[in-house]
Amino acid sequence: MKLKDSQTFLNLARAYAGECQARTRYEFVEYGFRYNGYEAIATIIDKIVYQEFNHARMLYTFIQDAELKQVDNIEICAGYPFKEKWELENNLKLLAEDEETEAEIYAEFIKVAEDEGFPEIATLFKNIMDVEIRHKQVFLELYKQFKNGDLYKKKTETMWYCPACGYVGTGKEAWEKCPLCEAEQGVCEVVLPPDILI
Repeated sequence: MKLKDSQTFLNLARAYAGECQARTRYEFVEYGFRYNGYEAIATIIDKIVYQEFNHARMLYTFIQDAELKQVDNIEICAGYPFKEKWELENNLKLLAEDEETEAEIYAEFIKVAEDEGFPEIATLFKNIMDVEIRHKQVFLELYKQFKNGDLYKKKTETMWYCPACGYVGTGKEAWEKCPLCEAEQGVCEVVLPPDILI
């Protein structure tokens, strides 16, 4: 079977559209956190936005590598979420839900690609799915810390880093203003558990 005649080709296009939309939704949420003084959370979300861009880039590359000289249009029918609003805390939970849904969709796409004989695309879908699962963990951790007021308060001594000036302080709670450059607390890096990578 040729890629252009397969369900996998349509799934590449659906995945591409989904990654592009996720990227934009996450930029809306990132903007909300930055606007409200949570620079560190915005920076984490911005890293995920860039990763979603690269997922879309790789999907697009596979679409363009199809047997066609030029892909003018791919008709796809798919649903995409529009849940996020301007509620900071709830948006983190909704982003985690979005990532879980994306991972479930990629699991379906993997099976189709394998059944249709496209192992390289199945691997691409698997690699993206694994990252989406990690994104979900990041968003859930941020949601938990934001909701519980633990972003800048910990039970044990913690190193707090100011990316604005490089200052590092130690304590159970981050400063209200950086002792060196007076950056607001929201600039201070959020401490994530060591098993959550971003």
